[in-house]
Amino acid sequence: MTDPHARTRDSARPEAVAKRHTLGKRTARENIADLCDADSFLEYGALAIAAQRSRRALDELERDTPADGLVGGVGRINGDCFDKARSRCVVMSYDYTVLAGTQGYQNHRKTDRLVEIARREKLPVVFFTEGGGGRPGDTDAALVVNSGLEVTSFYTFARLSGEVPLIGINAGRCFAGNAAFFGCCDITIATRDANLGMAGPAMIAGGGLGEFAPEDIGPADEQAAIGVVDIVVDDEAEAVTTAKQCLSYFQGPIADFRAPQTTNIGDLMPANRRMTYDVRRIIAALADSDSMTELGATHAPNLVTAFIRIAGKPVGVIANNPRSLAGAIDSAAARKAAAFMRLCDTHGIALLTLCDTPGIMVGPEAEKTGTVAHAAQLFIAGAKVRVPWYAIVLRKAYGLGAQAMLGGHLKRPDFTVAWPNGEFGPMGVEGAVTLGFRRELAAIEDETERAARYQQLVDGLYEQGKAENVASYFEIDDVIDPAESRRWLAGALGS
Repeated sequence: MTDPHARTRDSARPEAVAKRHTLGKRTARENIADLCDADSFLEYGALAIAAQRSRRALDELERDTPADGLVGGVGRINGDCFDKARSRCVVMSYDYTVLAGTQGYQNHRKTDRLVEIARREKLPVVFFTEGGGGRPGDTDAALVVNSGLEVTSFYTFARLSGEVPLIGINAGRCFAGNAAFFGCCDITIATRDANLGMAGPAMIAGGGLGEFAPEDIGPADEQAAIGVVDIVVDDEAEAVTTAKQCLSYFQGPIADFRAPQTTNIGDLMPANRRMTYDVRRIIAALADSDSMTELGATHAPNLVTAFIRIAGKPVGVIANNPRSLAGAIDSAAARKAAAFMRLCDTHGIALLTLCDTPGIMVGPEAEKTGTVAHAAQLFIAGAKVRVPWYAIVLRKAYGLGAQAMLGGHLKRPDFTVAWPNGEFGPMGVEGAVTLGFRRELAAIEDETERAARYQQLVDGLYEQGKAENVASYFEIDDVIDPAESRRWLAGALGS
């Protein structure tokens, strides 16, 4: 008996596969095989073909449009770390070797079918989205109104947001409807050579907006800088590895973890309060070895968002980065932090704030970006968080920026502790002196005497706002040796 599935496999299409490999890319089935545990993927709709029987021969459609250009099903991912229930996932991939990965009538129906399974069984979704958008050549669909708009897939997929984790992967070109699916995902991963846009060259030209090469439209590095792409990788192999790591945080704790090296984490903080440092090194030193995955590294770099593990348990980290804008929170950083808070809260991942901020970015240029609205959204997101939340003040905790980082106030997190060089106040001490003692300082005619008085006032406010003094009024829970940070976190997470 002839196996009808034989024609759907890569081995039946050597020329298309060879062309794909020549471009340095993998096939849809190769990516899925790498992503899913061995022999765990159950494909749905493998025998579907493009809805073009009225104008093309059946044998031609079976040969050239296997699975109607979308390979999808249910498989297990990370089964070596999680049981069968937690490792089950829906996986879908457009097949660029079939009609340029375009969205057809049957593959939309397959998408709806798999999305419904994900919704019903609460399964995460990993979606490879490479493709050219809607396909105009499917002539068999007998629609009452042939507008091409009576497609339910965008609604059904978007409805999954907030119900199950959604991870989008894109290599190569991703335009129109394919890009819409990618943009709906919670975590977006793209190869460095990817291009993403809500329209491809043909649609742009058709709209009278000019002639552009695909490579001119939404290159990955640009999309990462504005927050469309969370993680940029070199190739599909790295994309799959990254997706598995990202998915694991949503799958839960792991038993097999390695503690970080014993380097004194306090040495990563400079003694001079005016010097910058790399907060990513502090995050990595707190986390289980090799457990850190950063999202949005080039977008709003003044704020770091990352997943880590502490004693095997997943944690979402929000940290100010003093190497960019001194760690001040601008509109982009506020949006980034609020979105990450919501993601962790929605899927039950504990939060950790590492605070070192002079406050919210101010001034006429900052206000042109909508700072008031975006900063307010950060407060709203923090107020609605339900998962465990922990805070460590690394150095500066000033003004509304610190309050926003801490969910609204110092006692909002389940614990708020500071390192010994932590400093607190309604605004930076220098600004507070300049503003609060303006008349007194202006009345001192001698410049040397005025400078000495200014420094005396700064030193006094700094002493008042030092972490140990703030803790003596029980405004924070404790001042701890930096080396104790991981013990505090592991103890809280263990409860």
